[in-house]
Amino acid sequence: MAGNSKRRGAIRKTGTKKGAVVGSGGQRRRGLEGKGPTPRAEMRPGHPAQKRAAAAAARAEKSRDRREGPEIIAGRNPVVEALRAGVPGTTLFVALNIDADDRVTEAVRLAADKGISILEIPREELDRKTNRAVHQGLGLQVPPFEYSHPDDLLAIAQNSGEPPLLVALDGVTDPRNLGAVVRSAAAFGAHGVLLPQRRSAGITAVAWRTSAGTAAKMPIAIATNLTRQLKLWAEEGLMIAGLDADGSVGIDDLSLATDPLVVVVGSEGRGLSRLVRETCDETVSIPMAAGVESLNASVAAAVLLAEVARRRRTAGRV
Repeated sequence: MAGNSKRRGAIRKTGTKKGAVVGSGGQRRRGLEGKGPTPRAEMRPGHPAQKRAAAAAARAEKSRDRREGPEIIAGRNPVVEALRAGVPGTTLFVALNIDADDRVTEAVRLAADKGISILEIPREELDRKTNRAVHQGLGLQVPPFEYSHPDDLLAIAQNSGEPPLLVALDGVTDPRNLGAVVRSAAAFGAHGVLLPQRRSAGITAVAWRTSAGTAAKMPIAIATNLTRQLKLWAEEGLMIAGLDADGSVGIDDLSLATDPLVVVVGSEGRGLSRLVRETCDETVSIPMAAGVESLNASVAAAVLLAEVARRRRTAGRV
């Protein structure tokens, strides 16, 4: 062809050929060389598995960001209540030129007795630290909560010398409900509380205060996948009982109370998710008077846990 010919007088047509025209420059040889083992699907850019893995990592990072970092309990009454309850505060912030009353005096005294640092700071700085919550000149900083592993909860329950009793929350997003459930779990002898990684409240300042300090004593773990974790516990011999308004049995007919048991509490609105409900050995309802709306998650959990504790006490006396 004229474009490639080296004959004298041959003319190259500009713009009609790209790259080398004499030889391949080694490109054919390199094309025959191996490129090593094929990467795993989740390591290949653009592969659906890689996109799913990246999304899962992003969700996990978001969850960690939500739960890490100190929390500040704001307000005179909440701070005094938290200090009375033994919430493990690290610093008590007091606004400069605060109009002190009995609550401020008690908060400072309790913090000093517990060895908690007391710092006077400008009100504007306290506004910033509390995200402009109504702090009334007082804020108590609490450290990031240290969560356990689900396996640790099972080990604690199995080594307790009693039939294991664990509580799992399915989508409870109100930290006040979470704190109240933790308090009830401690009151009625549960060995630990399990939270899902997604769509769940964490142990924030609000949950700390609502739990009345019991969050410092109750092991609390996070499950990457709640349904999978419940199935793993079931394989270890635990029975799964879920609270549900349309439960298969009423609380009076709960036959699993004295067995190794996991009580699952659904969300405030939709109750148990479908997969969690299918994992339960029994779903339990609480009978109520006609015309009364359903109980919220924390109250329902307290009622069921109280009944489980009563039946276990009765069985122990037989």
